[in-house]
Amino acid sequence: MPNDRMPPPLPASPGRRFTALLGFLHSESAAGLALIIAAAAALVWSNSPASGSYMALLKLPIALSVGPTALALPLEGWVNDGLMALFFLTVGLEIRREITEGQLASWPRMAAPGLAAVGGMVAPALIFAAFNRRDPQALHGWAVPVATDIAFALAALSVLGRRVPMGLKVFLTALAIIDDLGAIVVIAVFYTQQLNVPALIAACVVWGALYGLNRAGVRALSPYVLGGILLWGFVLHSGIHPTLAGVALAFAVPMGGEADCPAHRLETGLGGWVTWGVLPLFGLANAGLRFGGISVADLTSPLVLGTTLGLLVGKQVGVFGAVYAAIRLRLAHIPGGVTLPQLYGGAVLCGIGFTMSLFIGDLSFHGSPLHAQVKLAVFAGSLLSAALGIVVLAIVSPRLRISTPAPAAAQDLERT
Repeated sequence: MPNDRMPPPLPASPGRRFTALLGFLHSESAAGLALIIAAAAALVWSNSPASGSYMALLKLPIALSVGPTALALPLEGWVNDGLMALFFLTVGLEIRREITEGQLASWPRMAAPGLAAVGGMVAPALIFAAFNRRDPQALHGWAVPVATDIAFALAALSVLGRRVPMGLKVFLTALAIIDDLGAIVVIAVFYTQQLNVPALIAACVVWGALYGLNRAGVRALSPYVLGGILLWGFVLHSGIHPTLAGVALAFAVPMGGEADCPAHRLETGLGGWVTWGVLPLFGLANAGLRFGGISVADLTSPLVLGTTLGLLVGKQVGVFGAVYAAIRLRLAHIPGGVTLPQLYGGAVLCGIGFTMSLFIGDLSFHGSPLHAQVKLAVFAGSLLSAALGIVVLAIVSPRLRISTPAPAAAQDLERT
């Protein structure tokens, strides 16, 4: 069967599309590096003599009021519940674009990364559940190891430079997009505590009004931005995690093939803020972990082992196993220009779970002593997966002396 190379999303000339893809991959790598720096700063700060100021900053109360209505959250809450809604908005816009006109717009393009994403969610969850089946409280975090952090994964790939084929980067990007969609569904279904029905109805009414504006042809961004803020407020009070308001808004903003459509303008405008503001702040607020409070028993606890092995072993087994089985059964194609050993190396990198894993860990164990353990496990599983994935790819990928692909090469990428 012919190789399946997934074209970049924007329907422009082949050369422009390839350039857009390179820009996207570069921005994701930059986001990963920014996250690494922020996470390292949080670890150093939380283990320094000034660790008290770190905790005090996270708990700093910040209130916003409009007339008689006031909303007060600690700084950590504003980051995780507020700013991360912008991250989920960009994820939602990306998912929607790829489903409608990009890498996931047809089954041949979706088959390999789609099946890999499913396998990469099921296997880690099963490993986690096997270790924690006797502890209902720990079992609540079964979804912690199911997500892949594409920013960190692409940052790890950037270490190898041109030795990594473009087909592998595109495959991992598409896999992570589907993976994010699955994680969003998991958060909505399994991490909603108690519903406030009137607030949920109000959120649905606001979303319906925004979608009505879309259908009426309203192209200005301001109504959608203002409506999105109102939507976030109602979702916050509904019991559903407020970051999902960002995903809902992404599916209400008008999207079309032209580069200046509202959805594309919104995604482009948010990109820099999310990369250099939201994600580093999230890493700074959530990566703090006092190593002095961790015992040897914690390192071998079922929660730590289940999470670490779920990321390190479950991800690679689930991703590579699902793709290999699909290829053997002729349900999918191996990505163009990628060998099976390189595909395995990419599967190992999928064990880098950082952002979404820490996020789900916070939903599962916030305020619990288990929260520190799950953070430690996410760090361990992600770092081990990154190191092993880089080593595997360095061994199986030859040194290539190539220049940046020209438009003709982009046409070949699209055609095959």
